[in-house]
Amino acid sequence: MQSESNQTGYITLMTVIIMVTVGTVIGSSLILLGIGATQTSQAVSDANEAAALADACAEDALQRLRLDNATTGTSNLTLGNGTCTYTITNSGGSNRDIEATGTVNDVIRKVAVNIDQLSPIINISSWQEVADF
Repeated sequence: MQSESNQTGYITLMTVIIMVTVGTVIGSSLILLGIGATQTSQAVSDANEAAALADACAEDALQRLRLDNATTGTSNLTLGNGTCTYTITNSGGSNRDIEATGTVNDVIRKVAVNIDQLSPIINISSWQEVADF
């Protein structure tokens, strides 16, 4: 009779060990999935903010052109959690090109704006997000 009791205790102990192991694996998987989802969410948020910063820099460049249509050069802005840089170049006559880059953490987004008229109003011929200039 003693032998049957030892066998039942052994089976119960092994069942508990297996259940704890499975529970630990499931818990670890859920934690890792949560961390991955958080990192993805942060990357998407950074990308959106970097794109907004690039647009903000392009808008700042347009404002400078409104004030002085002969403006060329580079400027930097720090907004929110990131920075942006823009360059205004004269591509001949009333044509101007604006290259704006927004950076948040390691995420970089770029916008290229082409202008074909400065006066009496600024006419934007294209405004697009680009991979590189």
